[in-house]
Amino acid sequence: MPPALDAIDAAPVQPRQRRPELEAATAQALTEGGDDRILLTSEGRNRYGCAPRPDARLIDFGSSTASVVSAAGFEAALDLHRALLEAPALRAQAVRRLRCELLALSGAAAVPGTGLCLAASGTEVHRLALQVAARGGAAPVQALMVETDETGSAIGGALSAADCAVAAPLTVALRQADGTLRDAAAVDHDFSAHAEDIVAAGGRCLLVLTDLSKTGLLAPSPACVERLQSALGERLDVLVDACQFRLAPVTVGAYLARGWQVAITGSKFVAGPAFCGALLLPPRAVAAGLGFRARVLEAPCSLGLLLRWQAALAELRRLRQVPPPRIAGFLRRWGEAVAQRIADDPRLEALPVAPLLRGAGDPAWDALQTIFPFRVRGPQGWLGREEMARLHRWLQRGDGLAPAAGSGVNLGQPVPCGIRDGRPMSVLRLNASARWIADAALDEAATASAVATAMTALDAVVELTWC
Repeated sequence: MPPALDAIDAAPVQPRQRRPELEAATAQALTEGGDDRILLTSEGRNRYGCAPRPDARLIDFGSSTASVVSAAGFEAALDLHRALLEAPALRAQAVRRLRCELLALSGAAAVPGTGLCLAASGTEVHRLALQVAARGGAAPVQALMVETDETGSAIGGALSAADCAVAAPLTVALRQADGTLRDAAAVDHDFSAHAEDIVAAGGRCLLVLTDLSKTGLLAPSPACVERLQSALGERLDVLVDACQFRLAPVTVGAYLARGWQVAITGSKFVAGPAFCGALLLPPRAVAAGLGFRARVLEAPCSLGLLLRWQAALAELRRLRQVPPPRIAGFLRRWGEAVAQRIADDPRLEALPVAPLLRGAGDPAWDALQTIFPFRVRGPQGWLGREEMARLHRWLQRGDGLAPAAGSGVNLGQPVPCGIRDGRPMSVLRLNASARWIADAALDEAATASAVATAMTALDAVVELTWC
């Protein structure tokens, strides 16, 4: 008899006796059920440079883009895969359990009646959100979002589906041409003006509040969105793009309580395998009995998506076991060390990141910075976009790195950040993740080790640039 699913989830996730055939099948399944970005190259990595098996020697601070699956996550996927191979009829039960646990761990269960739609990627989640906004077809929908450099590369296309939207999304810049921050009030003003224009022209506006962007920004402000919601009423739909999922449960619940959709993934901050997303639907949308309900809320879940979320939930469970004050304490200490290291090295330069102000009362740990973007200066000056892309690849592969860097260093992929001296620039990103927090919560020595490992990663950046 296969093990009960309750027993699988309740058991501590620990490496067990090697199971080569099952491990190979599970690694293969983790690369299925997405788009071509998840497929493996001849080097055995996906387009983000991540393999579908754990690599204990990799220094992984790449969670703003993608992480390599952890040993704990892979074991969780292995156990579920084995149970499903022995009893395929358990698949529906496994999906139901996944939905219930994700609602609970995300904070969505605090808002009774919240719905959950599983999707293979953040891109697909945005496409689902557009379908929700286009309900009934009473008015054409136009999306309004942050500039594309600060969000997923395919999001704009997802929010301009021909059967749902009247036109391509309008975008608002968050940074000046040189990469410095625009004034937050000016950003809010632009969002307000565009939303009002869309509605005045007879359309519906799907406003995307990004929390957080690729470089760690929140825009527009929740206060701005609430004002627009009050003024525009049913002609405004709100999607919180929280695909980075750098949010405390109380923040997720607060967004849903306002009637806003929330897009999350298990593959960024949570550090599960790439391509596991979900759309949280506020009770009002679920209760409306919309035509998409049966098609979306009860849509089949592929084996690959199920196993990727199973791996991600292993990480999320560990994070939720850490008391919030301890999470905040770690993030302060780790973040201060990273920021100081970047500030002290003339070969590195931090990209400005604004304070996170959600206006929801006492700040939770998610008000602390977890994405640290920075430029790199080489012997010939600041590295441009092509040079940064090469540096990122070299770091992942471990080319020429000292033994302390293990098999390589995974950072967030380069993000465009304006022009300097006539050259297009980009930044790398060093990121905290749920995995680092849960590991560091063990004791003071683990926190010190996490700080030291971040210093090793930055040392590797400088070493490769100046070797």
